[in-house]
Amino acid sequence: MMTSWRRTAVSAAALCIFTGANAAFADVTAEQVWADWRDYMTDAGYTLEATETRSGDTLNVTGVTMTFDVPEEDMSITMSMGDMGFVDNGDGTVSITVPPNLPLDIMVEAEDDEDVEIGLNYATEGLSIDVSGDPDNMSYDYTASRVALTLERLVVEGEELPMSELGQASFEMSDVEGSTQMSVGDLRESVQKITSGAVSYVVDISEPEGGEGRFVMRGQAEGLTFEGEAALPQDMDPNMMAQMVANGFAFDGTFSFTNGKTDFNFQEEGEVVQGSSSSSTGSLQFAMGEEGLTYAGEGTDIAISMAGGEIPFPIELAMAKTGFNLSMPVMSGDAEQDFAFGMNLTDFTMSDMIWGIFDPGGQLPRDPATVAFDLTGTGKLFVDLLDAEAMVKVEDGETVPGEVNSLDINSVTVSAAGAEMTGDGSFTFDNTDMETFDGMPAPTGSLNLMLVGGNALLDKLVAMGFVPEEQAQGARMMMGLFAVRGEGEDTLTSTIEVTGDGQVLANGQRIK
Repeated sequence: MMTSWRRTAVSAAALCIFTGANAAFADVTAEQVWADWRDYMTDAGYTLEATETRSGDTLNVTGVTMTFDVPEEDMSITMSMGDMGFVDNGDGTVSITVPPNLPLDIMVEAEDDEDVEIGLNYATEGLSIDVSGDPDNMSYDYTASRVALTLERLVVEGEELPMSELGQASFEMSDVEGSTQMSVGDLRESVQKITSGAVSYVVDISEPEGGEGRFVMRGQAEGLTFEGEAALPQDMDPNMMAQMVANGFAFDGTFSFTNGKTDFNFQEEGEVVQGSSSSSTGSLQFAMGEEGLTYAGEGTDIAISMAGGEIPFPIELAMAKTGFNLSMPVMSGDAEQDFAFGMNLTDFTMSDMIWGIFDPGGQLPRDPATVAFDLTGTGKLFVDLLDAEAMVKVEDGETVPGEVNSLDINSVTVSAAGAEMTGDGSFTFDNTDMETFDGMPAPTGSLNLMLVGGNALLDKLVAMGFVPEEQAQGARMMMGLFAVRGEGEDTLTSTIEVTGDGQVLANGQRIK
């Protein structure tokens, strides 16, 4: 987890370095733009090497190499970016030029000799990058009719894998437009937006050394958008994330796409598994800063199919909507901090072939199913989750990471086969009382539940032979103990309450 957060910070730095934002009415020079890039990368923890030469109105920067150490993984990563030009346009703006095919070489050196060298080609058509503003507030505007990234070479532990045998991997975007506003003060702050037309990618890799395995994935989308903001402290060290966040590091970015589709095919030992997925829209957000960590995603009109291999029959699934959200604090403190967790699988359906396996007679309603919940609450952190040394103590059981002080169950919905259960509730927790509930902080609060269609579903399951009659009778007795009749046919409601003195009540009747 720590390594993932660090790499996210480095990726955010690399993402912002190629962009910059709305114009200020002042001048910049080629040297100032290059100096800003160079300072940005060194502040982000890279060791940068390059050769600078002036030729007329152009500052040529050649042999650009950046190295980044990852001590926790005992490795270093080196990226070689080839040559670039920074052109003074004579009107106070600068244009950045790169060759139509820019080689990118990435070397991952590990102490266990598992070195990997990756050779990529960054190809562009119609690329234009213009910089304006002043040295402390630069605006980058850029367009390209086509941008493509292709795997050209792969060397593992000193042995180059022939691409003619290995396969291919590429990513391509068309009609790219973007802008970035970058300002420098106590923090380096940026606001960025990128849009594109059609997007496609291919991963077609065969097992090396004559193996029979092969993995193929091809995908596309009609459009891709990224919007993000970042604040980076000076002289930041991605290997000390807790200190970076305390010094003002923050990042909030969202990728979204429309009309995406992916086809895949996996072959191994003579068996083939193939399938596809599609969705009308999708998005993925990641944010981190002193206020905490947020991770969220959503998709609409999702369809999934799969067949082959050990799968005994074709699988076809669909959902009108699916999503998740997670927000949590990352920095310790005496005050309570908010958290949230939610998920939804809305209007889930599956093919009649799957239904027919366990309900050939069609006795169960085949209405779309939904599982969704939305939780929020407060808690305290006793350690910084981004502090590697502190997390080692947590993993070893030497330190308790924190405590939960309250939990709000804003909504819960489970509906399937003609029955639906909904609920909500709220609890607080006494972390000084770990005895009343056997090692769990003593809760106080209530949970409200409603079940519609539960008895009808139970009758159908008995008729189908899925549930023995005696078990069904036991289930009805439990529902009678914990629930009361509600308004409407086949409706039960229940309120489960936990009092401050440790009592548990069901609809006012004490059960503990």
